[in-house]
Amino acid sequence: METAENMYEKLIDLLDQHGAQYRLIDHEPEGRTEIVSPMRGNDVADAAKCIVVMVKLGKKVTKYILAVVPGDARVNLNGIKQLLGGTYVSFASTEAAERLAGSVAGTILPFSFHPDLELIVDPALLEKEEIFFNAARLDRSMALRIKDYAAITSPRLESIVAPAG
Repeated sequence: METAENMYEKLIDLLDQHGAQYRLIDHEPEGRTEIVSPMRGNDVADAAKCIVVMVKLGKKVTKYILAVVPGDARVNLNGIKQLLGGTYVSFASTEAAERLAGSVAGTILPFSFHPDLELIVDPALLEKEEIFFNAARLDRSMALRIKDYAAITSPRLESIVAPAG
């Protein structure tokens, strides 16, 4: 598995190559969106919550999705299952998520550097000026301009937020 330090360097290199505007924010080690957001000084809704989802397509094919939603939202698992025509959906195991994302749970980036991890972003996230996320480390976050994020990732945009309630 990639080390978190490798993933952090990979992220910084990618952003610098594209001339992206970002800020690094150091804080106490924390990976839970609702707890780390006040530490960084951002609204929870401006955080990019990154969840690895496993979708079974029939008996033999398994797909992994990196679902990125606003920090105050929940991922709509059934919506993702329907989107992909899956027969079963669940959160990926911690081991699978960390292997595909290259960093530990709580520090998963809103970028996919793995060919077997498809990035799907909820369009609500693109309405923000900038997004906040842990930068492959529990003690360092990043604020990234959303225009730069969208330009670099060209994500598949789908409504994947669970209905409130």
